[in-house]
Amino acid sequence: MNRQTFVSPDEIRDRFSKAMSAMYQAEVPQYETLLELVEQVNRETLERDPALAGRLTVHGELDRLGVERHGAIRVGSDEELAMLRRLFAVMGMHPVGYYDLSEAGVPVHSTAFRPVDDASLARNPFRVFTSLLRLELIENDTLRERAAEILAARDIFTDGARELIATHESQGGLTADQAERFVNEALETFRWHRDATVDLETYEALHAEHRLIADVVCFRGPHINHLTPRTLDIDEVQRRMPQAGMDPKEVIEGPPRRRCPILLRQTSFKALEESILFAGERQGTHTARFGEIEQRGVALTPAGRKLYDQLLKESRRRTAGLDNAEHQRVLAEVFRDFPDDEAELRLRGLAFFEYALTDAGRTAGRVVERDIEALFERGLIEARPITYEDFLPVSAAGIFQSNLGGDRNEAYAGNANRDAFEAALGASVIDELALYAKREQASLTAVLVALER
Repeated sequence: MNRQTFVSPDEIRDRFSKAMSAMYQAEVPQYETLLELVEQVNRETLERDPALAGRLTVHGELDRLGVERHGAIRVGSDEELAMLRRLFAVMGMHPVGYYDLSEAGVPVHSTAFRPVDDASLARNPFRVFTSLLRLELIENDTLRERAAEILAARDIFTDGARELIATHESQGGLTADQAERFVNEALETFRWHRDATVDLETYEALHAEHRLIADVVCFRGPHINHLTPRTLDIDEVQRRMPQAGMDPKEVIEGPPRRRCPILLRQTSFKALEESILFAGERQGTHTARFGEIEQRGVALTPAGRKLYDQLLKESRRRTAGLDNAEHQRVLAEVFRDFPDDEAELRLRGLAFFEYALTDAGRTAGRVVERDIEALFERGLIEARPITYEDFLPVSAAGIFQSNLGGDRNEAYAGNANRDAFEAALGASVIDELALYAKREQASLTAVLVALER
């Protein structure tokens, strides 16, 4: 078959993310309200800051500002995770990063399936934060064995999805008709089902061990538990959520508000209580699904992450139990030691930047200078921050805990096992820092070659 007849993975991912959004808005109407609030805040922010609007337009960000940036799911078995890797590969999404959430008392470890090259990120940056339940951390033998039995008896993928994944792998892509069917079949894995697969007693026993365990084990599939639009002013969205009828989590996770945003800030409205029908026709409720918001900044180098982690550790010691206003005040105070100037971030090697020629550089004629700072002084090159496309373990755990009733089990802590996760995945996870470093170096090499020509 001619490869040109295939739909691109980027196009399939774009269709899937839009279908997922429509489905989730129908399932969780409050999420539609959140999207409207974020759109309003973004519009007002751009009206107040024409320079920001200009930068977003030049860098191709404005057209995809309204695209949901990520979703999150939790699966229960190695086989489910391995098949998800194959499913996401159809959409050009690859496992990037290893996240050990046991360090925050949550019995999962995770990766982010996402596009990795610049063109794909520009087309649609949608990613899915995917967590694998760690049954081995459940201390109760009977409960652990029961959970394993329940998971072994379910299949979270439709026959059609499995067939189309195999077709994609064998023929190297999907035709237009196959791509449309794939999106519809894949969506079923992430759909909400109000009928539990267990009786109420089993659910309550797993719930007592940890709410997340009950959420993963007791249903037909890994229902999408949140989607996340991108905001340009997360503090304003947090402030307005109660006015729009949403109950926001107590604090915004991540770094403080800055002139030069770094990494990732996240908040959400708290998970809704939803009616569940358990085996034996008994009614109950389950709380797991919510709406999240994110605001992204520049990706940090290993040196930048070391400083960030050091300051975050200090801030967490001082912010425990504070409301959001006080939490943010203390956070900003602690993070004064983190440079808030793009030039200083670049010169100190704390953040990743993408280099490009200026107008002067493009018309300068042949330049053999290799001193980067000299080229900056001559106005021949410029640098812009590379957006952080990944996640922060502590922030992810904070979102989990906030929407699972604050559950934290210290017995889970300190149990990172990347080897086991990759064995379950059936592949190695990609080092996110290496991706940013490669992108920075490639851009630098390109401008030097262009100047020499």
